Amino acid sequence: MVKVIKKEGESAGALLFRFSKKVKQSGVLKEAKKRRFKARGVNRGRRRVSALHREKRKAEVEKMRKLGLT
Repeated sequence: MVKVIKKEGESAGALLFRFSKKVKQSGVLKEAKKRRFKARGVNRGRRRVSALHREKRKAEVEKMRKLGLT
């Protein structure tokens, strides 16, 4: 929670500026925007395809490394 106390002789605009600056620095707004929508989980088929792609790419990189092309 962000808390800002008005200093003596401080204008409302300056107080608002300090408050918004503290909110940005704390990451509260970023977290709220992130939680606004719930992301759907990745389904089983897509995870499987992704894993197969990673394995294939890993094998290609290893092959290139053995050939000295990396």
